[in-house]
Amino acid sequence: MRISPDQLILWQHGFFKLNSTIVTSWVLMLVLTIGSILVTRGLAHEAKVSRWQSFLEIIVTGINTQIKEVGLPNPEKYIGFIGTLFLFIGLSSICIIIPGYEPPTGSLSTTVALALCVFIAVPIFGIASRGLGGYLASYARPTFIMLPFNIISEFSRTLAMAVRLFGNMMSGGMIVGILLSITPFLFPIVMTVLGLLTGMVQAYIFSILATVYIAGAVRSRKVSKTTNNQEVQHG
Repeated sequence: MRISPDQLILWQHGFFKLNSTIVTSWVLMLVLTIGSILVTRGLAHEAKVSRWQSFLEIIVTGINTQIKEVGLPNPEKYIGFIGTLFLFIGLSSICIIIPGYEPPTGSLSTTVALALCVFIAVPIFGIASRGLGGYLASYARPTFIMLPFNIISEFSRTLAMAVRLFGNMMSGGMIVGILLSITPFLFPIVMTVLGLLTGMVQAYIFSILATVYIAGAVRSRKVSKTTNNQEVQHG
């Protein structure tokens, strides 16, 4: 039994290897890209809209609501990144119903790549909102002594996101594989459904954590602006 889809080599030439993780990751990205083009090319503003547009609006509205609840008042600035994370991880989980499919999120290389995307996106959004000086100054708060600890926290939470997603997806796939080999047909189907639910939960958790980290990077400036405005009004 394979622990990771990285071990399934589909093509190799010298040092170059094309494994299942790379293929499924690019296929999923292609499906999301083509699907988004097909769904959004005929958007209507009238009262009568297509079922696909209604389904798309439900997803977009739900993601926007979650972003607002975390503390980002302008979700349209972040939905492109956060929504893509959710859809990619969610789709990779949904596809486990396809026989022989192994989710790329069951590979540590994929989850590390996703976590690195969050690691890079957080300072980008933070600097865009607070400026370079304001964002870097946040690492020395509440005191300069916290500077090394805040830096370590940035790296440790990135590692935690990668390992958490990898562990949950890998363990779910292994359990289903073991049950398929030792139990009747019906029980593994139930476990596959539970694995599908677990995968969607992991997609939600990963996206929410990314939103929380981004909110933490951009919120301080807004809080300080509000405080300054209140002081001016009281003054």
